[in-house]
Amino acid sequence: MTTTTSTTSTSSANSVGSSASSTASSAADIQNQFLTLLVTQLNNQDPLNPMDNSQLTSQLAQISTVQGITDLKTLVSTISGQVDVSQSMSAVSMIGKKVLVPGTALKIDTDATGGRVTTPIGIDLQADAADVKMTISDSTGRVVRTMDLGAQKTGILSPTWDGKDDSGNSMADGQYTIAVTATDSNGAAVTADALSSGTVQNVAYTTSGVRLDLGLLGQFSVLDIREVLG
Repeated sequence: MTTTTSTTSTSSANSVGSSASSTASSAADIQNQFLTLLVTQLNNQDPLNPMDNSQLTSQLAQISTVQGITDLKTLVSTISGQVDVSQSMSAVSMIGKKVLVPGTALKIDTDATGGRVTTPIGIDLQADAADVKMTISDSTGRVVRTMDLGAQKTGILSPTWDGKDDSGNSMADGQYTIAVTATDSNGAAVTADALSSGTVQNVAYTTSGVRLDLGLLGQFSVLDIREVLG
C-alpha cells in the first residue's frame, strides 16, 4: 500500500502560499488604482467647490475596507490550507484499517479454515427509532434475509449476519446488498443509512480534499467515515 500524502501535502502548502501571494498582489493593485484616482480627483477639483471632508473620509475608509477584506481572505485561505494538510496527515493513521462508510455492499467468503466470513456492516441511525429493519438481497435482487432489530437509539448500529437466509440455509459466497428502514413510535420514517466496510489502502490529497481509497468500494472523503473498526 502507498500514500501520496507527503508529496501532496507539500504541494498543498505551496499552493496556499501562492494563492495568498496572488491575493495580496491583486489587492495592492486595486489600492494603487484607487489612490491614483483619488489623487487625480483632488488635483483636478474645482478650487471654488472642493471635496468636503466627509467625502474624503468616506473614500479613505473604502481603502481600509478593501485592505481589511483582503487580509481576512488571506487569513481564511491560509487557515483552510493548514486544516487540509493536518487532516491529510491524520488520515494516514487509518491506512490498513477497516472503516464504515455509506454504502450497501456486503460480501460472504469462505476462509482458509473453511469458516464463513461476512464483511462488517453498519447502520447510521440519525434519530431514536421504535423499529429498525434490515433486509439482505442476493445479486439478483431477491431478498434472502429480513432482520428486525427492534427499537434502537440514535447512533451507529453494528448488526451481524450469520450468512443464512430466513429458512436457516447457508447462502453461497458472493456479493449481497443491504437495505434499511426505520420508523418512530408514530410510524413516521426515521433517517437511517446503510454502511459498508472497506480497508483503507492509501490516502491522497486532491482538489476535492483528502480522499481515502477503499479498493473496490472506491474513494471516499474523510468526512464520509462513520466509524473506524481497526
